[in-house]
Amino acid sequence: MPSPQSVASGPELHSPREPVVPQIPAQGTRKANSEDASSAHREGLRPGLGTLLRAFSKASQRASGCAPQEDPGLLRRSSRLLFRSLRRARDEGPAADQTQATTGPGVAHGREASSRAMDGVSPQSSTGAGPAELEDKSVADLITERKLLAAFEQLRHLETRLVAEKASRTFEQDPTGFARRAMDLCLHYDGLAAEIGAIVLETLGPDGVDAAVLAELARVVRAEEEAHPEPPADGDFLCTPRHWRQHWEDAVRRSARERVQQVSTGEAPGAAEGASGLAQLLAELGRLVRHDLQKVQLEVHPAYAAAGYPAWEAYLRAFHGAVAQRLQELAHDAHGCEQLYVLLDWASNVYSSPDFLGSQDLALPSEPLPPLLAPDVWARLESDYTSFLETKIASCFDGILQVEQSRWVAAEAPDVLQGHYHTPLSIDVHMLVAEHVKAAGAISAELEATTLQICTRALGLFLPRFEKAFLESGAVSEPNLCANINACEEFRTHLLARFPGSLEELEKPLVAATCAFQKRLLQGLQGDVQPLFKVLCTKAWLTQDVLQPLLDKVVAFAGHLERVVPPRAQETLQEVHRYVVREYLAQALRPHERFRGVERVSGSQKMGLDAQAIGSTFQGLGSEATWLGRAIPCVADILGETYKDDIRRHLETLIRSYPDIRRDHVLAILALRRLGHRRNQHLLTHAQDLLRAAAKAEGPGAAGGHVLFEEIEVPTSMDVLITCI
Repeated sequence: MPSPQSVASGPELHSPREPVVPQIPAQGTRKANSEDASSAHREGLRPGLGTLLRAFSKASQRASGCAPQEDPGLLRRSSRLLFRSLRRARDEGPAADQTQATTGPGVAHGREASSRAMDGVSPQSSTGAGPAELEDKSVADLITERKLLAAFEQLRHLETRLVAEKASRTFEQDPTGFARRAMDLCLHYDGLAAEIGAIVLETLGPDGVDAAVLAELARVVRAEEEAHPEPPADGDFLCTPRHWRQHWEDAVRRSARERVQQVSTGEAPGAAEGASGLAQLLAELGRLVRHDLQKVQLEVHPAYAAAGYPAWEAYLRAFHGAVAQRLQELAHDAHGCEQLYVLLDWASNVYSSPDFLGSQDLALPSEPLPPLLAPDVWARLESDYTSFLETKIASCFDGILQVEQSRWVAAEAPDVLQGHYHTPLSIDVHMLVAEHVKAAGAISAELEATTLQICTRALGLFLPRFEKAFLESGAVSEPNLCANINACEEFRTHLLARFPGSLEELEKPLVAATCAFQKRLLQGLQGDVQPLFKVLCTKAWLTQDVLQPLLDKVVAFAGHLERVVPPRAQETLQEVHRYVVREYLAQALRPHERFRGVERVSGSQKMGLDAQAIGSTFQGLGSEATWLGRAIPCVADILGETYKDDIRRHLETLIRSYPDIRRDHVLAILALRRLGHRRNQHLLTHAQDLLRAAAKAEGPGAAGGHVLFEEIEVPTSMDVLITCI
């Protein structure tokens, strides 16, 4: 049996009212005239398969060149079903030679009449066109004119007739005729499906599609589903479901994909101007998707809904999938921190925004839309972004250090803001951290936490570098040191307060940097006042006020501390207070001249006056180190005590007030009085008992951790000196 592709095509489908003159060849000459008959079919008024294919191809190509790409698939599917049916018909029917022997002129005439009956017209269609208008139009013409329901009704009518004729074994003697008519039917069905796809592709185009056409398309899809609810029980390809709803959904997805791919198709993210080019591309993509979905909402969906066909969710899911595919393509080519952030931000904040479509009353899909980017793709983007971000933030801190170094070279004095020295370092670091953490938080909480960790590590590495560079520069001065102390304190308070529980690891480098700046600040003061301590406890000191110049320098120094934030200013002031008292005692315990008699009493009184001056000065400056006030008076009382038995009481007060005092310090103090060997040994033994008792009772950290005498060095030969006297 010749294949359907090699036989002449059947008649073009047209009205059955058109008179047809039967041409039945004689039985004896059928075989001899087969070639002439084939030629007559090709040259007659009825076009062949090629003509039909060209007609449907032309109809489906008007709006888009994509429809013909799906026709071969439809044709192959129909052909497979057709050949399967033909094989079954051949196996079930009688042998060919028996058919040839029993065929008569009446049967042949009935078969030809049945073939011409396929050209009939359906009853009046729902489009309003009556039989008078459609009786002269073929199915191909109806499809071309997009009278889809009328074309389907004709095809359905012809399909029903063909099934009936097959059931009556009309084609047992002529399987080629059945194949020809079945192929014609399949081609017309496929042509109608191709036209449905073309309409969908045109819907969102510049010219659009009339609402009536969309409504008729929806009715045709529903009519086909009602006509072919399920495959026939015998597995015949005729009356099998055409799955036009799935075909329509595929066309919608293809339309959305083509629309999305139109956006800057010739531009890759790397080819554009970096992140700005990618941002422009995504903005254009957002405008197109928003415009198309708004058109679907306002025009397309109502047209389909009028025919009871939901279109909004199908278009929404189609565009969502198309945007997801495009975004993954862009993500594959994106490079650099900025481009990766633009992608992440657009996906999480722009596209996913509730007002992306400009309407709050849109119906949500029955099931949630899948993630715009697959979880593994999203994780890879975040990982790449954080990797680039680490390098970028480290580079930003390098830039901040360079800016500070340029200020040092220019000898720029720090500003005074709200009564405190201020350096741009604080603002620069705060803006850097806050900007990146806020940007990451707009994408996800996980990315925000990761970014905060990156900033914390970078700042922890920056602080030692900044400290070292500043202390080695020529810009070290009281104002600059105070400004840097303030900056470190602002990091501790503001950053830690803004991001609680996230920056604990910064505490150690911040404390280290603050202590380094405070130490250098104190070293500057010590260098200025250290020479002034050398004149204390001398005979000139007894008659002159040599302490006032030292206190004047302390007051001037404290003027800078007034522009330091209170916690660090108080710490520094107390350290200055402790330094002055400690150095005064150190000078008193190793005097260059020893006083006797009246000079010793005068020296004791002078020390008392100096202690009052020191105490009142630091009290006026706001020092809270009141524990330092008893040290100098106790030593002065021991030095000037006329009743020797009371020296024991003064020594007890001194040891209880300052548990860090050592045996060498007691020896040095007793050496100022020269009490004699026996009394000195008695007092020294009592002092050692008190020291042991205090250490046992209070343990480490006595006197609140205050340190005074421990840092005072006395001559090691003092014990021998006292013992020998």
